[in-house]
Amino acid sequence: MKNVKESANFIWSIADLLRGDYKQSDYGKVILPLTVLRRLDCVLESSKVAVLSKFEQMKTMSIENLDPILNKTAGFNFHNKSLFDFNKLIADPNNIASNLRNYINGFSEDAREIIEQFEFENQITKMDDNNLLFMVVKRFQEIDLHPDRISSMEMGYMFEELIRKFAEISNETAGEHFTPREVIKLMVNILFLNDREILTKKGITKTIYDCCAGTGGMLSVAEEYLNELNPDARLEVFGQELNPESYAICKSDLMIKGQNASNIKKGNSISDDKLENEKFDYLITNPPFGVKWEKFAKKVKEEHDQLGHGGRFGAGLPSVGDGSFLFLMHLMSKMKPEGSRLALVFNGSPLFSGSPSKTKNESSIRQWIIENDLLEAVIALPNQLFYNTGISTYVWVISNKKPAERKGKVQLINAIDFSKKMSKSLGNKRNEISNKQIAEITKIYGDFKPNEYSKIFDNKEFGYAKVTVERPERNAKGQVVADKKGNPKADSSLRDTENIPLTMDMKDYMKREVLTHVPDAWIDETKTNIGYEINFTKYFYQYKPLRSLDEIRKDIMAIEQETDGLLKEVIG
Repeated sequence: MKNVKESANFIWSIADLLRGDYKQSDYGKVILPLTVLRRLDCVLESSKVAVLSKFEQMKTMSIENLDPILNKTAGFNFHNKSLFDFNKLIADPNNIASNLRNYINGFSEDAREIIEQFEFENQITKMDDNNLLFMVVKRFQEIDLHPDRISSMEMGYMFEELIRKFAEISNETAGEHFTPREVIKLMVNILFLNDREILTKKGITKTIYDCCAGTGGMLSVAEEYLNELNPDARLEVFGQELNPESYAICKSDLMIKGQNASNIKKGNSISDDKLENEKFDYLITNPPFGVKWEKFAKKVKEEHDQLGHGGRFGAGLPSVGDGSFLFLMHLMSKMKPEGSRLALVFNGSPLFSGSPSKTKNESSIRQWIIENDLLEAVIALPNQLFYNTGISTYVWVISNKKPAERKGKVQLINAIDFSKKMSKSLGNKRNEISNKQIAEITKIYGDFKPNEYSKIFDNKEFGYAKVTVERPERNAKGQVVADKKGNPKADSSLRDTENIPLTMDMKDYMKREVLTHVPDAWIDETKTNIGYEINFTKYFYQYKPLRSLDEIRKDIMAIEQETDGLLKEVIG
């Protein structure tokens, strides 16, 4: 990783040239596209002469599309037929702007589309007008980003480190763009764990999809893991990403690795699903936490109302203030009927938000997932793992083909202590999970046994009936007031609700918990709603005895002495 850190620091230093002519928040508009360009340039370096030769040879022939032929000559799914590369660009300082445009236009269509996402044309003009363009391009020419020196995985780290730094100086949210690698490794480990026998077969091909692909970190880690497990296996990656810069970086990485870059789509996967009819073997994502979805609420509500379970959102709709569950339901709609596995990161809210009601909400979504036996496990992650938040996070594992021993069960894993302090914080990220700890958590999941860190429950144990308990209205003489049918009339001022676990008999509960206190009470069954929630804290609660009075007294005395000493020092 030494090369990554050195290269990232070098590229970051180039931003100093922009100081004064650019706002700090706009540095990324120059640095990120030029980093992509330089990477592509280094990748194509060894085949450049052959591509130019083949292009000259083919120009006179009446071939409509030369791209496939030139791609094959380049040895990648892209090429550049311009006479320029970074070395030749800096050899002609006086024509740097026109030559750079010629160089960019020389890329094949897929690669050119990537650069267009950065709207880099505007920056070429601006830098040229401020006499910056040559200096900046020359600095990039000095850095070697060849794959022999920096792998695709390391390149992903570098892009994410640059994005994080640019986001920090412009007060944006860096964490929207990427997920810590150790969290992805854990998720991928768990996704593939039970399928090792299948994945080690020769020539196996599987698919994976990330609906919030970012710069492609999750897809890259999954692909690398499978290659380590079985070099003869192929993982076809698919994704969709809203942010144009992240989309461009993700697509360029896949293009260099020989993946089909057209499998990565641009846009909002909830409101504009570009892979509508596709199904995948594995699904993975880290959706944005607590994001409001009123911008596309009309479209989502229409799909929910008109298509029901024939669409993506039949199970219910979360509150407009947090669209987390929309991403989960979207991914679940893309699971193969014969069996798929899904892992995604949530904050704590989806575990319990939403109260049971006739209107389908978060509680209804949990109910649908659990009652259909789709929830396999929930893993509580250590705090302060993510760059943009210190709040609690959880990995949900979903499967529509559970192993026999997991059927009808949900495993909860408390992994909050499986972390180590980082030597240097990165934003809110102060902790990381070591490879050894990833292996330990994966083993706890794989063993599927109850212990200090693992609890196993029947699906029904998360459910409860929210019942309305009524008591009769009484007149001034204390007599029960009856309605027209002769039944006791409910007094709304005495109305209460009770949450009765589905594992308990409702009549027994009423007799023991309610009627012993208010013997005239009854349940209005027309108002009963079923709800589901996962109370992680309750299941893993550990009693900590209170400190003794002597200990507290000693601490107070020590503070008083310290305060008295400081006061004397100030006055004296």
